[in-house]
Amino acid sequence: MSKIKQDVQDALTCIKNGDTVMVGGFGLIGAPLTLIDGLTKKDVKDLTIISNNLGESGKGLGILLNQNKIKKGIGSYFTSNRDVGEKYQKGEIELQLLPQGTLAESMRAGGAGLGGYYTTTGVGTQLAEGKEEREINGVKYIFEQAISADVALIRAHKADRLGNLVYYKTARNFNPVMATAANIVIVEVDEIVETGELSPEEIVTPHLYVDYIVEAQQILTKEGVVSK
Repeated sequence: MSKIKQDVQDALTCIKNGDTVMVGGFGLIGAPLTLIDGLTKKDVKDLTIISNNLGESGKGLGILLNQNKIKKGIGSYFTSNRDVGEKYQKGEIELQLLPQGTLAESMRAGGAGLGGYYTTTGVGTQLAEGKEEREINGVKYIFEQAISADVALIRAHKADRLGNLVYYKTARNFNPVMATAANIVIVEVDEIVETGELSPEEIVTPHLYVDYIVEAQQILTKEGVVSK
């Protein structure tokens, strides 16, 4: 069966109430804006979103936030969207803050089938509260659990028809590691090419990780988010 979906809602059929969803992007860079837009139009609620940040006010995941579809956010940089702080103060959203390196490594561990790992990051801070602490060779570490998700929504530059992915510069960010750590992976791309057109040396995410592909209909430009 073809992985390519012409309709975004068809690709998002697998997402249901209460799911944990990874969403790629650093700010709006490398964010799957078409898939996020599709999710804002889907009747779904109580989502746990794992992402570096929850979009910007009225943009990207920020729209989903203002629709009250997000129950919990797990990420690193929530202050890029002041709406997150306001909802948190009102008790309308739960937040789990992780340093960016810890966030990336926790997803990598989830994709590798590990239960977790020890790190010095966060030792002696509020981020260590309630976490196992262990001394190794005279150094204190805390245990961080691996992170995985029901679905990952990611952004790549190109895909071939099998689902092999290449990325564009820094828009790569968290996307490849998220592709390894979710049960279902949906990717939006700028271009779909024929199998064999991508050089094996440039492929970052092998097709075995990818379930569905859609072409991007919303892109980020200097003027903001625009439709193609």
